[in-house]
Amino acid sequence: MPEDMDAHIGARVRVARNAKGLTLEELAGLLGRTGDWLGRVETGRIPLDRYSLITDIAENCDVDVVWLLGQPYRLQQNGGNIAHSYIPAMRTSMRRSGLILSGHPGLNPQGIPVPLAEMRTRSRQANAARQNADLPKVAMLLPGLIEDLNTALLVCEGSDREEALRLLVDAARTARMVLNQLGYPDFAWSSAEVAANAATQVDDPLVKAQVAWDRCGALLHQASLPETVAVAEAALRDLEPLASARQPANEVLSLRGALHLRCAIAHARGSRADDAWARVDTALEDADRLGAEWYDLDAHTVFGRGTVAVHAAEVGVEINQPDAGLSKVRNVSVEDIPSKERKIHYQIDKARALRRMNRLPSAVMTLKQASVEAPYYVNSDPMARALVKDLAGVGVPSQASVLSSLVRSMELVH
Repeated sequence: MPEDMDAHIGARVRVARNAKGLTLEELAGLLGRTGDWLGRVETGRIPLDRYSLITDIAENCDVDVVWLLGQPYRLQQNGGNIAHSYIPAMRTSMRRSGLILSGHPGLNPQGIPVPLAEMRTRSRQANAARQNADLPKVAMLLPGLIEDLNTALLVCEGSDREEALRLLVDAARTARMVLNQLGYPDFAWSSAEVAANAATQVDDPLVKAQVAWDRCGALLHQASLPETVAVAEAALRDLEPLASARQPANEVLSLRGALHLRCAIAHARGSRADDAWARVDTALEDADRLGAEWYDLDAHTVFGRGTVAVHAAEVGVEINQPDAGLSKVRNVSVEDIPSKERKIHYQIDKARALRRMNRLPSAVMTLKQASVEAPYYVNSDPMARALVKDLAGVGVPSQASVLSSLVRSMELVH
């Protein structure tokens, strides 16, 4: 049986409970569970495979969700070491971005100015790697790009400086995503704040809404659910004058729908099922207005009907309505989404849903397919790892070899 997941989830729950001074029965009561259930969690016999449960435990024990998950996972295969090796350089360049944006005196360029056209190309490459779920490549591309943008901010003026600011917003938002997925939530939040500071200087309402969407993503990874909804609601209020126009721009409707999906996930992880489904329905209305072919890659959200289906699947798992989540958005093909990252995210949640529907072989095969297509992304995903640990403990005889391969790929045993 895999052991690593026990060490950083079950045992950590026990440590957190003891540090809070709660008995097994006391914490279980706060969670609406039995002492026997919690005891089996702490000994690794029951997985923590939903953010809603993990969030409840973290809140009642006053610990960080990411600490409970044991992130970051320093996997050795599929570029794992490469991805983490670029974090210090990214941190240095992002710290300089913050100082430059604040107008701190005495800062000098760290390199030779690079043409904006070249940085636009590199920004597109980073975004393409992001949507391709290639975390190591994104981590490799960003530090140099951000530092070159820092130089541009120090030497450029007028429209060139504004373009550098927009490119920095884009790069910092890309960094937020990869840092969340690699398991650096505090750094992800700092990146989102760099994007927000740059967006303030650009003073474009759509750019500000895009940054709010990223702030929500950073907050969700830290289980800051009320704050997620507050940030999204503020951005929605700012968008409303544009969205209520006689013929609102597609980009406005798309951002509005994407922000509602952020709220849907926050409500689901907070076990507020009705609110979660209401947000999904509202987002679907905007997706339907935009048409079946619409997907917003430019704003990073990839909002569209297929993306609503992706989020519905996660909502269904979190509120324990997996079948409803998978069937919520009809007549849509997730395979048509022009983002491997979104499709892989869906496959992970589909596998989680199938497990809850007791379709174990299908859950294994769905997750295996996702792992083949984007190995590092899947192997470093907390819920995918929890699912594999759970399935390995339960046993799936017809898929034993496939499951064993997933265990090895995720390095769940030593």
